[in-house]
Amino acid sequence: MTTGTGTSRIALDPFVTDLDGESAALRAAGPLAAVELPGGVPVWAVTRHAEAKALLTDPRLVKDINVWGAWRRGEIPADWPLIGLANPGRSMLTVDGADHRRMRTLVAQALTPRRVELMRERIEKLTQDLLDALPDGGGAVDLKAAFAYPLPMYVVAELMGIDESSLPRLKVLFEKFFSTQTPPAEVVATLTELAGIMAATVAAKRAEPGDDLTSALILASADGDHLTDEEIVATLQLMIAAGHETTISLIVNAVVNLSTHPDQRELVLSGRVDWSAVVEETLRWSTPTSHVLIRFATEDVPVGDRVIPAGDALIVSYGALGRDEEAHGPSAGEFDVTREITNRHISFGHGPHVCPGAALSRLEAAVALPALYARFPHLDLAVPASELRNKPVVTQNDLFELPVRLNG
Repeated sequence: MTTGTGTSRIALDPFVTDLDGESAALRAAGPLAAVELPGGVPVWAVTRHAEAKALLTDPRLVKDINVWGAWRRGEIPADWPLIGLANPGRSMLTVDGADHRRMRTLVAQALTPRRVELMRERIEKLTQDLLDALPDGGGAVDLKAAFAYPLPMYVVAELMGIDESSLPRLKVLFEKFFSTQTPPAEVVATLTELAGIMAATVAAKRAEPGDDLTSALILASADGDHLTDEEIVATLQLMIAAGHETTISLIVNAVVNLSTHPDQRELVLSGRVDWSAVVEETLRWSTPTSHVLIRFATEDVPVGDRVIPAGDALIVSYGALGRDEEAHGPSAGEFDVTREITNRHISFGHGPHVCPGAALSRLEAAVALPALYARFPHLDLAVPASELRNKPVVTQNDLFELPVRLNG
């Protein structure tokens, strides 16, 4: 086994110019790849489905950033562009064990399946309003800006009880939050402003509770225990960040996949394949989340013929996992809505930290996509797929724009 001393590292491209090629290189490096995050930060990446499932439930890997040797040694600057993802504050996504179970229980009381299902009618109305606003002409339209972005943002704002007047500013702040190109001078200011908007929302809901998730989080209790304001603020910020970014990319990627696979688009439009298959195959083949940051080894953790040394950091490379042939068969590299599922993808995570908003994201896509294609069955890309450009966000499979012609 090797611990990585002298191991060459795969530098993740901060501009994400070839995500598929990068994911293939990660898989070729083995189940545990030595990688370098933008900013020269060395970490390990798990690249295979089976090993990822094992590591995501391994108690030796924790979310406490104080376990990270590089953090303790002062090697990770406070203005590192990805610090908001590596150290996002105290929430159920950043604690383990009993603390995690406590927070997860309280959040589950607030984000119930019933609350998600009650959003269906509102999602349907928002979808129709956005479709009505699309231009009737035959010119190109940016479907991301006009449809895929506003839908999940409106949904998450209503769910959380956030004033819609905050949405334009939140758009700017979250773009800086995720981007590898945010100037160091703006990193801390961005995180501070985001936390301030969340804190103001919590304060407003404490003063005047409503029928929203923020109020439900404030009121949730278990054995006399409540979430603190700090925990609610961090939970809101991460749920909003994950809740809108994932769904935007899911809708955008599904449209790209169907446009570049017209035979499969026809199977869906003819009713021979259900829309749920499009959603799940998109989540597997072009997962919205490329890499999830970050877990830390409390002791040496063997993975194949390598070891994650104690104090080192691990990321989960979901873009690589989704096309793992050992898990999804020899055709794992192909987009196929008729795929016989033997191993379900884990694009929303696995184990105790599985994404709590997965059901809502699936619901939004399940409403938005069939409604979009019912209105515009001949929708197609307005530019070759090779000209679509990814944003400089190493954690997300996120396009700058999606130019389409609604009438083909």
